[in-house]
Parts: sequence; structure tokens; C-alpha cells
Amino acid sequence: MDMGLSGKTAVVTGASRGIGLAIVSALTAEGMRVVAGARTVSPELKETGATAVPVDLSTQEGPALLVGEALAELGEIDLLVNNVGGGDVGEGQLGGFLGFDDGQWLHAFDLNFLSAVRATRAALPSLLRSRGSIVNISSNGARMPHAGPVTYTTAKAALTAFGKALAEEFGPQGVRVNTVSPGAVRTSMWEDPAGYGAELARSMGLEHEQVLAQLPAWTGMTTGRFVEPAEVAAMVVYLASPHAASVSGADHLIDGGSVKTV
Repeated sequence: MDMGLSGKTAVVTGASRGIGLAIVSALTAEGMRVVAGARTVSPELKETGATAVPVDLSTQEGPALLVGEALAELGEIDLLVNNVGGGDVGEGQLGGFLGFDDGQWLHAFDLNFLSAVRATRAALPSLLRSRGSIVNISSNGARMPHAGPVTYTTAKAALTAFGKALAEEFGPQGVRVNTVSPGAVRTSMWEDPAGYGAELARSMGLEHEQVLAQLPAWTGMTTGRFVEPAEVAAMVVYLASPHAASVSGADHLIDGGSVKTV
């Protein structure tokens, strides 16, 4: 199926690995011109052919710098993908609410929520002119806040609500806004020996591989496996395309059936 994206432009945040890298790869494969921002530009990101911009998106100025580079490189922007986020640093994430100080809360919100606010603020004038779209990458933890570090899931809940508010305000002006909320995705958050999955395993007295094998069942994933980054990317491609012209304000779960509510 022709997704109708060839020649259009996109900005993707948090693009060096995992879901972000898969999104950049999928968009460039559809013929889009992509500016991709990440704190570290990985070799894999360079190989996509996207214009890679090294930038710290958790800072106040980082998102606007990235969007400014994109406007200079691409002209008007057709798509903004707010993907950057994190709950993948293992140490210190499992102590519960009383284990988090103000600095950790502020960092979680800067990275997972305010980065999207800042990038959207910078990109919206161009998106309004192009009648473009925004896709925010949230988490099913926004609907199941007990399922991860409270700083992370609360920030993601804010991001999901932010997408709804944007869709209501800017939909009448031609900008569609949607959210994609993955469950457990096969990324470094779970697989890295220093990541959240490894720390979870240590806290349970289990081998890392045991936790990875059992996690889909423990989290109620009826598919019995992790979500692949390419599956999330495919949803982003669809939402950015003309085939989704009437889809706005939606939150799409890709979590193997973990969320059981209607």
C-alpha cells in the first residue's frame, strides 16, 4: 500500500535506538525526509539516511534547537514524532514513591513530557501551515501507573492527556494529533544489563533472562511476547499518512493485550 508520504518531512525525537530508530527507518523507507534528534548519534541512525542532530532533548532549549535545524534543513514540517523518553536506567527506579526526590521527578518530566511540550511549541507554526500531524509516543503505563516507576508512568499520563488537548485545540485548524502507547517493547530498557529489566531481575533474585522470558505472561500480554519496535513504527507511519485522515485525538495501545479495560 502506498502510504502517500514520499517527499514529506518529519522530525523525530529520541531517534538513536529502539522505537525511535525504528520510526526513523520506517519513515525514510516511505520516502520521507527526516531530521532525527538524539543525545548520541548512533551508527545505526546514520545508516538510515536521516539528518541526525546531536541534542539533549531534556533541556529547555534542546527541542527548539532540533526543530530549528529541521526548518533550516527541510523547510516546512509535515510530521512531528515526540518519541524521546526514558525509564530505562535501572538503579534507583524500584524503591517506590518515597524513593524519588525532586530532582528525579523533574528529570522524568523534562524528558518524558516537557520535551514534547517544547518540541510541539516550536514546530506548531510550521505544522499549521502544512496542515501536518503530531504523533506522541506514550506508554500503556499511563493507564496502568503501577506498572513502572511512578515518575515515568505519571509523566506518560501527562503526555497522553497533552495529546488529547492538542487534538481538540488544533484539529479544527488542520493539525491531527494522536498518541501511540506501547507496552513492553524489545528495547534496551528491558534487555540492557544496566537497564530497568536487569534491575528488576536483581530485585526479585532472578536471572535477567528469566525475567525477560516471563515478563509477557506477568504483564498479561496475551500474545506471549514482547512488542517489536517495528510494530510501533508501523502504527506511526499509518497515523502520519492520508489513510488516517479522520483519526485524531486517539490513543492507540500496542501492548499485546496488557490493558484489560475498555
